[in-house]
Amino acid sequence: MNINFLAFGVYPYIALAVLVIGSILRFDREQYTWRTGSSQLLRRRQLVTGSILFHLGILAIFGGHLVGLLTPVVVWDTLGVSHGFKQMLAIVAGGVAGIFCLTGGLLLLHRRLFDARIRATSSFGDTAILAILLLQLCLGLATIPLSLGHRDGEEMIKFMNWAQGIFTFNPAASTYVAEVHWIFKAHLTLGLTILLVFPFTRLVHMLSAPIWYLNRRGWQLVRSKRSLPIDRRITGARR
Repeated sequence: MNINFLAFGVYPYIALAVLVIGSILRFDREQYTWRTGSSQLLRRRQLVTGSILFHLGILAIFGGHLVGLLTPVVVWDTLGVSHGFKQMLAIVAGGVAGIFCLTGGLLLLHRRLFDARIRATSSFGDTAILAILLLQLCLGLATIPLSLGHRDGEEMIKFMNWAQGIFTFNPAASTYVAEVHWIFKAHLTLGLTILLVFPFTRLVHMLSAPIWYLNRRGWQLVRSKRSLPIDRRITGARR
C-alpha cells in the first residue's frame, strides 16, 4: 500500500465522511455555533470590498471545480467541447476567479490581523481557516503555468477521472494522479484537508443559506393612528 493510494485513494473517503457526518452532528447538537461572527461595524469599507471579491471568486471556483471535475468526459465530447478548449477555459476563468478571491481574502486577512479590535474578537480557528484558504488559492494559481504546458487537456482528464473514480468507488482512482506534478498533488491534498476540517470551522455557514425566506409569508407591523381609550384606573391613581 503506497503513499499515493493512501493520499488519493483512501484519504478522500475519510475527508468526505467527516464532512458529511461532522456537519450533520454539529447542526444537530451545536446550532448556536452554526454561524459566522460579525465584525461589520469595524473597518466596514475594507470588509465589504474584501468580502465581495472573496465570495464572488470562491463561488466561481467552487462551481467551476464541481462542474469541471464531475461532468463525465462523454458529456463534453457529445457537446463538441474539445479537451484543449476546456483546459484553456479553466485556466482563464479559474485564473480570474482566483485573483479576485485571493485579493479579497488578503484584504480580509489583513483586516483581521492588523486591527487590534477585530483581532481581539477573532478566534484562532477563524484566522487559521482563512489563511489555509489563501494558501490553497496560491497553490491553485501556481498550477496555471503547469497547465499551460498541457494545452491538449489530457492532464485535466486525469483529474476528472480521479474525481469521478472516487465518487464511483473505483479502487484504481488514485492511479490517475500518480504521475502528476507535486504542486497538483499538494493542491488536491490541501483541498481534501479543507473538506475534513469544514464541519469544525465557520465555513459551515455556507450550508445554511436562508433559501426558505423565498417562500415565507410576509408580515408587517403597523402603528395605529386611532386614539385609544384611557384606563380610568390609571388616571385616577395619578391624581
